Amino acid sequence: MNKKSLKNLSPKSSSEARKNGRIGGIKSGEIRRKNKQLRDELLYLLDTIDKNGKSMREKICLSLIMQALKGNVRAFETIRASIGENPTEKVEQTVNEIIDDSVIEKVMDKLKEL
Repeated sequence: MNKKSLKNLSPKSSSEARKNGRIGGIKSGEIRRKNKQLRDELLYLLDTIDKNGKSMREKICLSLIMQALKGNVRAFETIRASIGENPTEKVEQTVNEIIDDSVIEKVMDKLKEL
């Protein structure tokens, strides 16, 4: 890597940092507006109705179901995630050291007090 060609992006002064922050904020706002516009356009198009009386949303859902029925695992996973039936991941925890019985008894006594 040629270190001479790398540009130092750290601000040299607080005014430069403020200027860079302002530029970043403006750019961030532009990106947020573009993403919102894309989301709004997609929602509008999903609700459009074709000549057969079906919405694009219905057609996409049917297409996704057809793909899942053909064996497309990603389509099945998308359907499962969309309806909120994702399996929970089980986390296993093991204890590597031996716990003295007196410690367990103390913990059990404290739990009974609650």
